[in-house]
Amino acid sequence: MISVKGVSKIYPTGMVALNRVTLDIRKGEFVFVVGPSGAGKSTLTKILYREEMPSEGQVYVAGKDLTKMRRREVPFLRRRIGVVFQDFKLLSDRTVAENTAFALQVTGYSGRGAEKTVKQVLALVGLRDRCDAYPDELSGGEQQRVAIARSMVRNPDILIADEPTSNLDPETSMGIMRILERANMYGTTVVVSTHARYIVDSMRKRVIELREGTVVRDVRRGAYVR
Repeated sequence: MISVKGVSKIYPTGMVALNRVTLDIRKGEFVFVVGPSGAGKSTLTKILYREEMPSEGQVYVAGKDLTKMRRREVPFLRRRIGVVFQDFKLLSDRTVAENTAFALQVTGYSGRGAEKTVKQVLALVGLRDRCDAYPDELSGGEQQRVAIARSMVRNPDILIADEPTSNLDPETSMGIMRILERANMYGTTVVVSTHARYIVDSMRKRVIELREGTVVRDVRRGAYVR
């Protein structure tokens, strides 16, 4: 599902964010990307959904070569990828249901079918009774659940979450991770970058560790540290 081959990323300032990273992620895997601040986790996830371009190397996502993809093709790629951000990125003037439906509307999908899909995914994340609430009426955990619902509503092949629990308490964070795990059980490939040691240690999924832009560890059913 994801194949990264010899990827480096050097910013104009000269900072090396990634240094010849190579990894493969199979369909249906759940993968944690861990490492200290500045290790290259966010840069790697941004490259996977084509927010950033590598300085060298090849990146294949869902069978597409991202380094050769034309700009007009990127929106079609992102229809197959759900992205969850640490700062939620919700639309403040839209309700929970409207924020979730927005991901369908931009692809031209609307009507009763869309309404049914939105209700189903909000039930999945435990927000069926909050459909008409606005973001400022929600807790941080609830806002993140809306962000996850929005990323899942198109039934993506891949779900990428960049530090999705960084602003949340441990109990709420584990609830968020269980939602991502449930999406994985339905066949979605999940990639999560995180600093949360207790989450990684309790879930025991595949762990890819980055340090100074290099993969230093790749283990199945791993812990946060070696």
